[in-house]
Amino acid sequence: MNFTWMVGLLMLIQPLSTQDHLSITHDGNPIERIERDKVAVPLLPVPMVDLDRYNLLLKELDKKTYREPINARIDKSGQIVPEQAGVKLYHKDFAKKFYTYFFNGGTSTLEIPTLPVPPRVDKELLATIRIKQIGHYHTLFNPHNKNRSHNISLAAESLDSSVIFPGEVFSFNQTVGKRTAAKGYMRAPIIVKGEYSEGVGGGICQVSSTLFNAVDNAGVTITQRYSHSRSVSYVPPGRDATVSWYGPDFHFKNTYSDPLLIRAQVHGGVVSVAVYSTDAIEHKPRRVPWASINQLQKEKKIESHVDTEPAD
Repeated sequence: MNFTWMVGLLMLIQPLSTQDHLSITHDGNPIERIERDKVAVPLLPVPMVDLDRYNLLLKELDKKTYREPINARIDKSGQIVPEQAGVKLYHKDFAKKFYTYFFNGGTSTLEIPTLPVPPRVDKELLATIRIKQIGHYHTLFNPHNKNRSHNISLAAESLDSSVIFPGEVFSFNQTVGKRTAAKGYMRAPIIVKGEYSEGVGGGICQVSSTLFNAVDNAGVTITQRYSHSRSVSYVPPGRDATVSWYGPDFHFKNTYSDPLLIRAQVHGGVVSVAVYSTDAIEHKPRRVPWASINQLQKEKKIESHVDTEPAD
């Protein structure tokens, strides 16, 4: 056997150096360190990337790199806060740089390549769909029930500046998110199977019910709505929309040809929801009933026992 050929073969089958590693950085900060032999198919005469290990690496880098975009919104003073683009891993460019490192060998540093993730809503869009109010509703609550008032404010804040595009179905639960203590929600009265109880997030159903009446006034198509198992005092009978993270949700569809903007605000003991769009929208408003004077007085009345507060 040719001696030169044997030496070449031995060089090919020698193990990859454990000193070879790749430092991966993001914005100049180290986020991962990869040894070359850890992503190679073992016991092959020539170096080859183990695709399963490579894909696991990509998943990990996706998590460490991704930054969610932030939509433009309208602040409490009525000013538009500009959007912020997000960031995600640029898979194609990363693969090119990774394979260059892998087959060249040695120690190297790779600044992770990224792509911008555009937000769904930018300031230009907000400026064009805040023009014309096409629906509105407000309800009253007892501001002296601090926990319930706090929950109402948190839910309204999450709902505010929501944009629903033509043909899109809106979900209250997906928009407002899960109501947890970690997010700041407090324990307050709720209705469970027709009985008053207490739970984290009590009060948010007043926000969803106010929203229901506002978008119904705007003439959209309601696709999913459930009433409480007993009447509530902040809206007329049958005009409520109960929601629960693991239960009922409130959905409506934007059947117009223009996007809709939801404004939700809380002032004192009033939660107000308004629906806006472009000045060119051709909408068909619906008349919606309001709570009676007796209901409103009951809602505003300050009771000495929490069990008598309006729940949900």
